[in-house]
Amino acid sequence: MSITSSSSRQVLPGDFTTLGAHWDGDGTNFALFSAHADRVELCLFDPASGAEERITLPEYTNEIWHGYLPGVGPGTLYGYRVHGPYDPMNGHRFNPNKLLVDPYARELVGDVQWSPAHFGYITDSEDKDLSFDERDNAAGMPKARVIDPRGYDWNGDRKPNIAWDQTIFYETHVKGFTQLNSAIPENLRGTFEGMGHKAVVDYIKSMGLTSVELLPTHFFPDDDFLLNRGLKNFWGYNTLGFFAPANRYFGRRGLDGFRDMVRAFHDGGIEVILDVVYNHTAEGNEMGPTLSFKGIDNFAYYRTMPGEPRYYINDTGTGNTVNTSHPRVLQMVTDSLRYWVEQMHIDGFRFDLGTILGREPYGFDERSGFFEAVGQDPVLSKVKLVGEPWDIGPGGYQVGGFPPGWSEWNDKYRDTVRDYWRDEDNTVRDFAARFTGSGDVYDLRGRRPWSSVNFITAHDGFTLNDLVSYNEKHNEANGEDNNDGHNDNRSYNYGAEGPTDDAGINEVRERQKRNMLATLLLSHGTPLILAGDEFSRSQLGNNNGYCQDSEISWVNWDERPASTAELTEFVRQVIALRQSQPLLRRANWRDGMTVTWFNPGGGEQQDEHWEDAGATTIGLHLAREDLKGQPDTWWEVLVLFNPHDGDVDFVVPEREGGHEWLVEINTAAVTGEEVRKLTAGEPVRMTSRSLLLLR
Repeated sequence: MSITSSSSRQVLPGDFTTLGAHWDGDGTNFALFSAHADRVELCLFDPASGAEERITLPEYTNEIWHGYLPGVGPGTLYGYRVHGPYDPMNGHRFNPNKLLVDPYARELVGDVQWSPAHFGYITDSEDKDLSFDERDNAAGMPKARVIDPRGYDWNGDRKPNIAWDQTIFYETHVKGFTQLNSAIPENLRGTFEGMGHKAVVDYIKSMGLTSVELLPTHFFPDDDFLLNRGLKNFWGYNTLGFFAPANRYFGRRGLDGFRDMVRAFHDGGIEVILDVVYNHTAEGNEMGPTLSFKGIDNFAYYRTMPGEPRYYINDTGTGNTVNTSHPRVLQMVTDSLRYWVEQMHIDGFRFDLGTILGREPYGFDERSGFFEAVGQDPVLSKVKLVGEPWDIGPGGYQVGGFPPGWSEWNDKYRDTVRDYWRDEDNTVRDFAARFTGSGDVYDLRGRRPWSSVNFITAHDGFTLNDLVSYNEKHNEANGEDNNDGHNDNRSYNYGAEGPTDDAGINEVRERQKRNMLATLLLSHGTPLILAGDEFSRSQLGNNNGYCQDSEISWVNWDERPASTAELTEFVRQVIALRQSQPLLRRANWRDGMTVTWFNPGGGEQQDEHWEDAGATTIGLHLAREDLKGQPDTWWEVLVLFNPHDGDVDFVVPEREGGHEWLVEINTAAVTGEEVRKLTAGEPVRMTSRSLLLLR
């Protein structure tokens, strides 16, 4: 590869106020933040030969290196080499031998081709990261590409703006959801275009789901240690480019395929939510590679150990932690979020390890710079913001601790519902709180019931089918001797580990799936369904599919057992009930709703009932007087729960609304069973492990 340093090319001072590479129709402005660099070289690459031209950026203003190149436009491939002190003991790791990715790159071409040259130090040196490596890594690095921001016509695109109380998240993966779907043309499977295909949009819409939540779609490399095992980083929680879509999901339309996907979902009235990873990057700790931030300004971009800046604070468990306390790093994060909203029309975000973003050097703070910046931002404050409220750092568990305006993944809900339907003792009081929106956690400071994102399963852990089919994880395919993944799964196999021909075991498993899905969809709060749970998708007991870009993680559309059609239709019907009845999707703690709990004798729960460890069969009455008389609207319902491994006679409570109750949902009934009437004051025989919804 030839290298030239250009002195003949005209380079103007340019603009320092807009970071990244921006084409204005005549040329491109390049701007890069680095507080501690001595010099920055812009490197332009010939796409055919790979020849590199190095141009020193001429200006340095407010810690921004910048320059404007007339005649340079869309399609130009580039990267940076940043000069400065290589002084790891003081937190500086500049090495101009390493080509670096622009943190603001809108598109990246190629991927990381791993070699020792990607490390700033000599990997086999006794001094390890204190040594200095002079090998050039450009040949194995992805290159940023200048894009034409005016090249896509969004005319007519309308964001769905789904009300929070009507929102149902559907968590899925671009490749995993499309790779085995024969309704999608083969050349589009595994791509953004495939995800936006009519067959996908129509299916999701037909289920009544409102908001697709995609696992990370920002650019990420595959970890070297996974490639050496023949595996890949499937989930994508290893970001290298916060503005660039993952090019592994590009189809024939390239970058525009992402926009096509978003537009297709919007045309179907469905929101697109991105799972984003701003808490760490793909560069790891002091022994990790130098790919971007580490070589641009390590001390600014990462949190380093106080007094020992050679080492990184590792509150994420991945080796490094992004330093959102630095104003320029915080700006990068918020600029990225606005880009996805304004230029890519994204409807909201789920923040991986979101507690990290609220952590300042002194600890987690709901008034941190990040939360304050987002909360006052005229763009970001209006989209859906969902936090994963935990990390492994000090004070890292913050369920209920995020500020107003945010919703949160509620793992209290997940754990309680799993335990309750296993009929664990002492679960009923907590179950009652979780089912009614976790008011003990979220009813403060004007937060709403939808602040609790309720889920039973997600990408991390068992699928719903596996939750009722395995007592233990089976992650042998991951190559870590089954030592990876969670051990506290709160699962139960009901008599056989994995698939079985035992009709009795299969019957109770199917009923438990219906119980948990009905619980999820009838609970107050925002439901999140893991894609495929509605038709019993299995990962064969693997509860950590992060590295399985394989049929273990892909949704197998064409080999679904015929029996799963009943479960799919059940979920569709329960979603329709939830969406049509305000009583089932509470929007406001102060809506006048009365909440009354009953015991199987038909009387109201008393302290002695709540304190009885094994008394888990329980009933709930919900009523709102303001709904009385509205057409096709229920103003009161009863929900009866029996998690016991045995039938229970439950006396239907006497209520003001009437003497007769109609059965709308019976998880123990076969599909097509006629609606039955029940009489208040008389017992109804509840099948073991079942749920009834009465109106």
